[in-house]
Amino acid sequence: MTSPLPSSFPKPPTALIADDEPLLRDSLARALKAAWPELDVLGQARNGREALELFEELQPDIVFLDVHMPGLNGIEAARQLARRAQIVFVTAFDQYAVQAFEQGALDYLVKPLEDKRLADTVQRLQERLREREASAATPATSNAAQATTQALEDRIERLLAQLARNGDALPAAGSGSAQPKPYLQWIRASVGSTLKLIPVDDIIYLRSDEKYTLVVWSEGEALIRTPIRELMEQLDPQKFVQVHRSVVVNLHAISHVTRGANETADVHLRGRSEVLPVSRSYLHLFRQM
Repeated sequence: MTSPLPSSFPKPPTALIADDEPLLRDSLARALKAAWPELDVLGQARNGREALELFEELQPDIVFLDVHMPGLNGIEAARQLARRAQIVFVTAFDQYAVQAFEQGALDYLVKPLEDKRLADTVQRLQERLREREASAATPATSNAAQATTQALEDRIERLLAQLARNGDALPAAGSGSAQPKPYLQWIRASVGSTLKLIPVDDIIYLRSDEKYTLVVWSEGEALIRTPIRELMEQLDPQKFVQVHRSVVVNLHAISHVTRGANETADVHLRGRSEVLPVSRSYLHLFRQM
């Protein structure tokens, strides 16, 4: 449990959340409410441009910025906010990219959120808000705070340069070349009023219709709006194969494949009754049968 800010503070601390995923915005807001009850989340933005507009209107103490958002990304927005708010980046990147944030000593959270990491971030933010209050009354402390802000701006500029050099993908710290884009590690899905974070390795198969994709994993099923063609671009081809225009299957979940009529086949799954179709276009994947 994090310690509350002193009651002598003139007002409760405030925050703004910016993320293009509404479920992730709500999830972060709930997590912050649990970790820091005194924090007042004043608003939520869908992109960097909207975050800047809401910041001018609401003047929050802290801004949580998703790194990749349409239009103006989180790091570009942070460049315009660094002198006026505490910045926390939120990223879905794998560990190789997180190293770039650690190298710059920037505050960041990784999706899906971990309670311990969030608690650590909250504690640092509380300490910085206390320091900010102290600097307002002490000129020497104020000079130190200005130096810290300048250092933050310099780190943000370096991150922006890295994004530009590497086609909008953050490189590993100390790396001079672009890194391959990491494969998808988890899928966000809404099940009733709950946001599920589904590990990709637990997925058995994906099946789509015109509007939705059914995600079937070891613990249940969920519908998402992401088309299969977009998911396939992010999945490890050594683990997942497309066997039909509307079906993708985890190779580890396949029990056996049986031939059908007219150059088709059926995929049988381990411990499950479903049978998935293999269309003629994808039959070559199983020629060794």
